[in-house]
Amino acid sequence: MQQPDSPAQRHRQNLSKEMKAASRVTIIGMLLDAFLGIIKVIGGALFHSHALFVDGVHSFTDVASDLLVLGVMRLSRQEPDENHPYGHQRIETFGTLVLGSVLIAVGAALAWQNTLRLVEGDINTIPGWPVLVAAVISVASKEWIFRYTKRVGLEIRSDLIIANAWHSRTDALSSLVVLVATVGAMLGVLWLDVLAAVAISIIIIHIGWKFTWDSVQELVDTGLSTDDTALLKDIARNTDGVLDVHELRSRRMGQDILLDVHLVVRPEISVSEGHQIGMQVVSGMRGALNNILDIHFHIDAEDDEDELPAAEQLPSRAEVSRIIAERLEEIPQRSRLRLHYLRNKLHLEIFLDEPDATGIFTPENARKQLEGYPWFGSVRIWIAVL
Repeated sequence: MQQPDSPAQRHRQNLSKEMKAASRVTIIGMLLDAFLGIIKVIGGALFHSHALFVDGVHSFTDVASDLLVLGVMRLSRQEPDENHPYGHQRIETFGTLVLGSVLIAVGAALAWQNTLRLVEGDINTIPGWPVLVAAVISVASKEWIFRYTKRVGLEIRSDLIIANAWHSRTDALSSLVVLVATVGAMLGVLWLDVLAAVAISIIIIHIGWKFTWDSVQELVDTGLSTDDTALLKDIARNTDGVLDVHELRSRRMGQDILLDVHLVVRPEISVSEGHQIGMQVVSGMRGALNNILDIHFHIDAEDDEDELPAAEQLPSRAEVSRIIAERLEEIPQRSRLRLHYLRNKLHLEIFLDEPDATGIFTPENARKQLEGYPWFGSVRIWIAVL
């Protein structure tokens, strides 16, 4: 019988599928952008349409962004390694930042150039009818590639692919502006063509700014929304065994979410029970948000957020055992010692395997021998019943 794939194998398979899907849709979009860029730039130059020419430049920026996407996606979909244990998704974020910056620069240059032309009144030509044909072809094809690219981006959870899809949508909208402006210019309102070129440039700047700002927000580790954070805290607090959640920190890496959460539990439970409670919290949170990549939970025996943190100078188990042996006597071999570090004090529990005939291990005597130590909080002695 064939063994099921391990989580690591499934992760590698998913990365490979995502990379192939991203490459396919990006290459298709790049070829379409190159074709549209050529016909629009040439058509704008030959048939006197500043708006179509600027729209063609916009299409060529799509080609550049497609090339950037191909390179960045290949790098960002690499498996985690020793130097990048959380993966390489931040490369995708950086790529989106670069793409947004390029769009802002191109849009600003085109807006400035055409604004000067509009102010100076350098408008004396009427666009030809082929401009209308090029604009219609561009609107239809770019709307199609937008829908296709966005669907793939959502499927593989890639902000970069989704950003590239919206870049295509701006091309469709700008071509629609060209279409309307060309009709107006052909009817005698010549300045509409140049005004449309300025409007398209502003659209490019707006989209570039959105990509850039969102990427900066992620790179500086902006956390989840208030609503999502409250939802996750409620899930933790409603988990059996959790007394409180006094800290929950989050950050994004691409579409993935990384969490650090501190869970307050009863101090007398075992380490294994505390871990199991944490795993129940993890399960509940993953069920609420399916794009959580990693959750680090810390089990706290008390809420130390508003109190003094545990002192680093409290004695270790070896030191406590040595002090007990000096002030009382060594704990019998089959007996055991449990330590509770709470509110900067050390609380002891001694579990005796059999009754103490000497009277040394009694709560009163142990307290008397240990109460002079500044770290001492309390002592309990338990005797096994045969």
